[in-house]
Amino acid sequence: MRVAVVGTGYVGLVAGACLAETGNDVVGADLDVAKIEALRQNRLPIYEPGLEPLVTRNQRDGRLQFTTDVGAAIESSDVIFIAVGTPPDEDGSADLTHVLDVAATIGRHMNRPKLVVTKSTVPVGTAQKVRAAVAAHTTTPFQVCANPEFLKEGAAVEDFMKPDRVIVGVDSPEAAQTIGELYAPFVRTGNPIIFMDLASAEMTKYAANAMLATRISFMNQIARLCDAAGADVTLVRKGMGTDRRIGPAFLFPGPGYGGSCFPKDVKALIHTGRECGVPLDVLEAVEAANERQKRVLYEKLARHFGGKLRNVAVAVWGLAFKAETDDVRDSPALVLAEQLLEAGAHVRTHDPAAMDSARRHLGDRVTYAGTAYEALEGAAALVIVTEWLEYRNPDFGRIKKLLSRPLIVDGRNLYDPQRLARLGFVYESIGRPVACASS
Repeated sequence: MRVAVVGTGYVGLVAGACLAETGNDVVGADLDVAKIEALRQNRLPIYEPGLEPLVTRNQRDGRLQFTTDVGAAIESSDVIFIAVGTPPDEDGSADLTHVLDVAATIGRHMNRPKLVVTKSTVPVGTAQKVRAAVAAHTTTPFQVCANPEFLKEGAAVEDFMKPDRVIVGVDSPEAAQTIGELYAPFVRTGNPIIFMDLASAEMTKYAANAMLATRISFMNQIARLCDAAGADVTLVRKGMGTDRRIGPAFLFPGPGYGGSCFPKDVKALIHTGRECGVPLDVLEAVEAANERQKRVLYEKLARHFGGKLRNVAVAVWGLAFKAETDDVRDSPALVLAEQLLEAGAHVRTHDPAAMDSARRHLGDRVTYAGTAYEALEGAAALVIVTEWLEYRNPDFGRIKKLLSRPLIVDGRNLYDPQRLARLGFVYESIGRPVACASS
């Protein structure tokens, strides 16, 4: 098929590359001239494992191209994906300005019948707004489809190529047939394409992310209670996760969720509930719990210094909100860095991929180390925020020599407390008893 993907951000770029990989002729369109020029040279604006080879190979083979001429991309295509950003407004609602602008552009360039697909994360009712925006500029017949993405940053290519399921909202057999043919190569192993009405497809995306955010915040609160009560959240998690009604996924405690999806999607769903007169009290509690959790690492660290961190050097491993991405949006690491800076501490940071992204937020107020061990030089403590693989089995002897004080605060529970105690560390994690050599 001839496909246009309007928007070459995270979702649009992954979708375009993966659709090209299965033999479609794909045009990625964006108004950002610098981004398009970089993409033409196979320089990606994001870090995502496996994506660069897809872009490179499919550009080389002529199935994928990039352009700033959005109108021409629309005219040349049979299926147009809208994959532009929907940032949160001040009231938490999703800003649909870019989505509806693209819809209007599609209407102005509707030179033959087409399928218009909303890939951006949008609230219930957006498909109908897109339909109206397109129809305001054309009398040519067209179909509308809601096709939310369910991509995990760090595993987006695999998620697109081998999806658990494909959610498709349609209101005509023609739209269902077209989108079904487009996704057929991705569901050959039997995972379903689930067809439903437009509103239900839009709701499914928000409901799924809200459920995952709820599990995270719930376990983080259980971890805080374990800290207070002397229980071990690792054992509690195993005991819960073996219950088939609960399952083990998304039960790992940590420093709070971040990224481009959960924070804004929870806010948007809360806003939708208010608009519909249905208060979502559970999600309001989830959001509040997550904001509190982002302060827990600073609180744990500060206690070891009697609350006095002025001129204390602190090493921070991990700046991205999760491993295998350079995304620092709503990252707990940025919250920690700001708290440390406000307390007068010197912050020494390291991240395998997110240094440049973090610099746009933190500027030169922190030190950016070339290696994880370089970040430890002169530091009185190490705080681990992101679970990168290279942090999972480090040289603890080297760490102890580099730190002026053998203190590790681990926001991801990466290490065994008894082992760290035997090695002479004071080791504090999330929801587990503090370990130290004298205990």
